[in-house]
Amino acid sequence: MPYRTLDSEQISSTVATLRKRVAERFPESGLTQVCGELVDLADHARDATDRLTRPMLALRVISGALIALIVAGLGGTIFTLSTPREGLTLPDFIQTLEAGINDLVLIGIGVFFLGSFERRIKRRRVLREVSKLRSIAHIIDMHQLTKDPQHALRPRADTPASPKRTFDRENLSRYLDYCSEMLSLTGKIAALYVQRFDDGVVLASVNEVETLTTGLSSKIWQKVMILETGVPAKT
Repeated sequence: MPYRTLDSEQISSTVATLRKRVAERFPESGLTQVCGELVDLADHARDATDRLTRPMLALRVISGALIALIVAGLGGTIFTLSTPREGLTLPDFIQTLEAGINDLVLIGIGVFFLGSFERRIKRRRVLREVSKLRSIAHIIDMHQLTKDPQHALRPRADTPASPKRTFDRENLSRYLDYCSEMLSLTGKIAALYVQRFDDGVVLASVNEVETLTTGLSSKIWQKVMILETGVPAKT
């Protein structure tokens, strides 16, 4: 259903449009470059999520062949053990049975390892991309840290170490709004991965990114509300 799943193409298009908006209003700002990185991450997520649904055929063939070989070896061992042998005492039988059980456990672990190898490879790749989204969320937050709404309403004397404050009230509000949009889209890009790849570890990582972006966006909107409701100083 079109309105029950995230559309990677639409998300990529939205991020690209946002970058144009940021570049048109703040062409020399670092936020424009950060938004460009977000465009690349959105495009990569669009392509990567398509690959997640495709089977890794070569890996599956190799894993299947190894599993078949292990099962064949196990069958041969069971056949050998089940063949009656003269002079087999009870202690010998118990020792052989114990060794067979240990081998069966190890074989089961090996089969599970090979059977889940593809999923673990995909999980590692997805977690690497989600980590990049987590990092860019913090980078976006760094760009808004020094944007003080109180200074736009009531300019104060700066010290030599004070950050440059070149935005008026309207442009500062736009800047903060763009930061909030970028954080929201960062969470949506992360959600693309878990939508096409059902994995508990990936889901937990994506939820962490969404919680992070929501919290950072809330801080930004507190600044926006100060700008919207504050009374500028009289000149």
